[in-house]
Amino acid sequence: MERSQTVTQKFSSFSSSSSTSGRDDKPREIDRSRSLGPVKLEKSYGKKERDTETVTIEEDEEEGQEEEEVEVVVVVNKEEEASSAPEEPPEASFGSISEEVDGFLSFLLSIDDGRDQWPEPPAMPEPTIKKFLDFVEEELVKYESGKDGASPPANDELVLFDAIDRVAKLTSALSIFSSDTKYNKAMTRASSILRYAMCFLEDEFHSLLEDSKPKKDTGTARPKTKRRPSIGHLHDAIDRCVPPPSEPDLAEFPSTYTPEIIERLSGIAGAVVSAGYATECCQVFTISRRNAFDVALSNLGYEKLGVDDVQKMPWDSLEAKIATWNKVFRQTVEVAFPREHDLCEAVFAGHSAIAYSIFHNFARGVTVLLLGFAEAVATTKRSAEKLFKVLDMYETLRDMVPRIDALLRTTESEPDDSSAAHDLTTEVALVRSRLGEAVVAIFCDLENSIKTDMGKNAVPGGAVHPLTRYVMNYLKYACEYKNTMEQVFRDHKNSENPSSQVEDAAKGGSDDNHNPFAIQLMEAMELLHTNLESKSKLYRDPALCSIFLMNNGRYVMQKIKGSTEIHQLLGDTWSRKRSSDLRQYHKNYQRETWSKVLACFKDDGLQARGHVAKPVLKERLKSFNSMFEEIHKAQSSWVVSDEQLQSELRVSVSAVIVPAYRSFLGRFSQYLDPGKKSGKYIKFGPEELENYIDELFSGNPSSMVSRKRT
Repeated sequence: MERSQTVTQKFSSFSSSSSTSGRDDKPREIDRSRSLGPVKLEKSYGKKERDTETVTIEEDEEEGQEEEEVEVVVVVNKEEEASSAPEEPPEASFGSISEEVDGFLSFLLSIDDGRDQWPEPPAMPEPTIKKFLDFVEEELVKYESGKDGASPPANDELVLFDAIDRVAKLTSALSIFSSDTKYNKAMTRASSILRYAMCFLEDEFHSLLEDSKPKKDTGTARPKTKRRPSIGHLHDAIDRCVPPPSEPDLAEFPSTYTPEIIERLSGIAGAVVSAGYATECCQVFTISRRNAFDVALSNLGYEKLGVDDVQKMPWDSLEAKIATWNKVFRQTVEVAFPREHDLCEAVFAGHSAIAYSIFHNFARGVTVLLLGFAEAVATTKRSAEKLFKVLDMYETLRDMVPRIDALLRTTESEPDDSSAAHDLTTEVALVRSRLGEAVVAIFCDLENSIKTDMGKNAVPGGAVHPLTRYVMNYLKYACEYKNTMEQVFRDHKNSENPSSQVEDAAKGGSDDNHNPFAIQLMEAMELLHTNLESKSKLYRDPALCSIFLMNNGRYVMQKIKGSTEIHQLLGDTWSRKRSSDLRQYHKNYQRETWSKVLACFKDDGLQARGHVAKPVLKERLKSFNSMFEEIHKAQSSWVVSDEQLQSELRVSVSAVIVPAYRSFLGRFSQYLDPGKKSGKYIKFGPEELENYIDELFSGNPSSMVSRKRT
């Protein structure tokens, strides 16, 4: 009986071992040389429960006995038992111990609903539970100590995770009869080990997330830092925040993990979530991944800026920031989000609701961060040069919304629950709308700048005005965003007048007459035309006025021909009208410049009574020479930069003047006195006249004095 008493005392002293070793606060010191393999433990409760109770009563009567003495007796008895081989009890494996614990758990759960029918708690196999908890605690210490940073075997991890899960279930099951002293003490011990396991697993989870990512090549190794676990302080501070790593170490966008690391992360996450610590696990994962993403943004050259920073930034600097933002936002949605989605699904496999929640919160946080910059740009001061960068941002948001929506909807746990995707895409749509409003305002500012450009200095030589070049190039680039501009102006029109959307739908929505952007473009073109008409009046010479309008009109038409988008928006009718205007300018030039010259070649007044009046003939030739020299001197300095237009003007002048001059000389040159005196009146031959005409509109004034025939 004494032997039975001492052995039972060894494994029924749950309360004393808990109190002396302080297991409620920290794990006891354990020999870490043990492995996680098929550990052999002593069979502790092979006797009937009645015998155990009797021994326990006898034990309680021995009030003066010290615990240390009991332990010594146990050791001595064990040595005595070892000396007598036939009496050695069979050893139990950890598997069999676990099976007994599972059986006890099943028994407790089966009576959970009817526990009122139990006046006294059922007998608890204290030795079995103690051995089980001792083993788990010992393995946790061994696992945490590690082997010089090497990962434990996968099988060991699975066994440990399974044991931790059993501890969590045991903690919950023992609470059924927590009013009982034995149950309460066992539950307290199991709860303490469970919290210790959770702290350790959380730290391991964090380390895997941080230390398994690609590192920056800094030339020096960063020492592994120990992070204070947060799970252990669950009851102290629910709203605490896991501190970020002391030094970012992400070099790729986004970071990825090896399949082995993902498998370990998944195992730890499953164990922690099953133990009821999903909130802490999700918090560690979310903060780690967000920190990694922030480092990735920095590596891509993206800088977090406030609204004031954006609004005060010079345009050259802001333009570069916008280009970076476009690249970052597209890569985030196209690359980072799918990878992050897959990572959440893999790490939290079997917990789809948790995986979705984590991914949604990550996607929302990142998207809102990036949207802040776009919204700040939309509120900056309007200027024409910002149009195209703002359009780029608008297109980025427009193109990425379907991808964001698809990712969020495919991961939702319930098909009808679309609020998460809807809320985020709505935020993106709102910022995109603000960018669209900025686009409309900037384009309208262009119209105002055309109206107010009232310069009083004429362009030398009637060349293309800088305003014409600026406006047409601006419109050409704007029309390269034709579809986007149409969408922006149509949305703007509908926002101001919702009924117009119904009207456009009734009309088919494709008629350019009802295309708000096409109408706005035509308005800008009309404003430019009116402005050029006004500027042409700055020239005193009506012929030069026509050349100026012809130059600018031709430049406009060439730009339209070179842009399919502008031509489609303006239409053939508008183009035909402008071509007609050009022909009219040409006619006006011919009339203003060469009509008086041609008058010199008329027969009227040259003949009197059947004879040629030589004085009149000489005066006609002198007038022609004088006018042509004056025209050549002036119009050789005029500028027609378009080679085709320049050639057309010269050919048209030659076609009118040279034949008329040749015919005139053929009819009347014989009436002049032969010899040198005839050169006084006939200064140009027909071929020379044609050569001089070919010098017009070159922008290089020249004189005929040194080139006259001798």
